[in-house]
Amino acid sequence: MPTTPSTLLRTARDVAEDLAADAITRDRAGLPPVDEKARLREAGLLAALTPPGPGRGTDWRTACAVVREIATADSAVGDLLARHYVHSWSGRFYAGHHEAALLEEASVREEWLWAGTVRAPAPEGDPDGPDLVLRPRDSGYVLNGRRALDTAVAVADQIVLDAVCAVTGEVLVVRVPAHTRGVGVESAPDRLGQRVAGAGEVALDRVAVRTGQVLGRRPQDEESSAPFTALAEPALRLALCHVGLGIADGALTEARDLSRGGRARRPPGEDADLLLTYGELASAAHTASAVVDRATEVTARALDAGGRLDAEEPAGVAALVATAETVTSQAALQITARVLELADAPGLDRFWRNARVLTAHRPAAHRLRSIGEHYLNGSHRAVAAAFH
Repeated sequence: MPTTPSTLLRTARDVAEDLAADAITRDRAGLPPVDEKARLREAGLLAALTPPGPGRGTDWRTACAVVREIATADSAVGDLLARHYVHSWSGRFYAGHHEAALLEEASVREEWLWAGTVRAPAPEGDPDGPDLVLRPRDSGYVLNGRRALDTAVAVADQIVLDAVCAVTGEVLVVRVPAHTRGVGVESAPDRLGQRVAGAGEVALDRVAVRTGQVLGRRPQDEESSAPFTALAEPALRLALCHVGLGIADGALTEARDLSRGGRARRPPGEDADLLLTYGELASAAHTASAVVDRATEVTARALDAGGRLDAEEPAGVAALVATAETVTSQAALQITARVLELADAPGLDRFWRNARVLTAHRPAAHRLRSIGEHYLNGSHRAVAAAFH
């Protein structure tokens, strides 16, 4: 298993090269990522991309570089790996130090693939109520409900979810082994993009949740959130920014290779308009990369601080991540749409489809207003709102 950043990055490049060879075929098939999971596990990436600890895991900066490398070749697999890495931090975000360490050691030993989604509770007065409900029993809880997952619904080993306790009203974060009795999955093979990520729904019918599977409480609002816990959502959003960068990199590289090979609608030669377009798109990619790199560095320092994290720092991290997400989304959508004008080749459209799905549920205007309120008024509430 890779043990150093340089070795891990070399492994990621090898896996990316392997994934790129049949990326178009797998995208068209849209099957659950069974084979892709096997490739990642065989290369040691599932075990390596866990939180850093003594003799195990990977630091935030290196892990993000690995995600981007994989996403450049196949953004759906990059998406799967990004969410796996962030969800593997769930013990640190929600549980105690000892519990987190045991969970991470088990993840490395068993080479688990993590998936899930932890989100804010349903608003008060919502007629539909919470989608997942926990009911206490002597040995823990019984979990019922349905939840959409963006990746690995049919191949995950551990699923992290938030659910409302029917008795206390608390929102608890739980870890559910995917093969637990009562867990059912429904894949979504007909997505517009990110088809190989394994999206779908998980159905939970009287699933037993032991007390030890409860990681902790999901704060009701940002004011009651511990500083380190407040990093959970920005960390996920930032990891997905690296997936977006991978999409942009992959689209530009493939279009450039097609143009150089003479398969473009217009020959490269001295075509000033073609050069201008490539210049604009490369600049957009470089700009997004610079913003994401800054957010990555600040987030890495905050994660390294752990329990020493200052109460004010998460809001600054979240503001940078929201900015990175805005810039990356704009760049990925611009680049993947424009490359279709530069080259005509089967499969090139997958980059736009993937970028569209990755960014569809997070409107830029909502984030920009939240960023603006934080910048103008220093509002922590506004920063948190950018991720909901």
